[in-house]
Amino acid sequence: MSGRDVRAVLWDMDGTLVDSSAIVPDAFIATVLALGGPRMTRDEVVAFYDAGAPHVMLGMMLEREPVAELGQRYHDTLAEVGSGVRVHDGVVEVLAELHGRGMPMGVFTGNSARAASILLEAAGLRGWFDAVVGGDQVARPKPAPDGVLRAAEELGVDPAQCVYVGDSPLDVGAARDAGAVPLAAGWGHLFDAARAVTVLATPAEVLDHL
Repeated sequence: MSGRDVRAVLWDMDGTLVDSSAIVPDAFIATVLALGGPRMTRDEVVAFYDAGAPHVMLGMMLEREPVAELGQRYHDTLAEVGSGVRVHDGVVEVLAELHGRGMPMGVFTGNSARAASILLEAAGLRGWFDAVVGGDQVARPKPAPDGVLRAAEELGVDPAQCVYVGDSPLDVGAARDAGAVPLAAGWGHLFDAARAVTVLATPAEVLDHL
């Protein structure tokens, strides 16, 4: 990577590390129904992703106060279905290579810290990361840079010395505003080529930018 001394790799979770394109929306859909709300489509759920933490999303979906109990109901549902999450092809091999190089790694997901724990544990990935930051642990959701900045801080690395790999335009914006290098995960379900700076076709291509 020209002009950059990369000291850490940060990852988005949903759509980048794991394919949760069905599991996460379906957990929200089931939670809304269980709480007396309408049946939503997956696309309708995805449209709320930039709202922030699960309890905030559910409050908006149900037109209720976004109390913490809403998030707990979602997490309980996600834990029931999370075992079905699939790791994207090539991710484990890249994580192993980076670990072997001694490269610190972290996750910043727009999902909650609890959801990240559920899905990363279910996928067998949690042990690779020295820092995991959820969207409910920062003041502002993506594309604000807060989560990228916090993950870099927890790793003890300057954000300018990090790359952030994510599949959505929100990830690109968060990386840019944090001063990190955005790498767009072209394999992810929210990938948008028009908003990307550098597009990766496979996880292995992360290694070409270190």
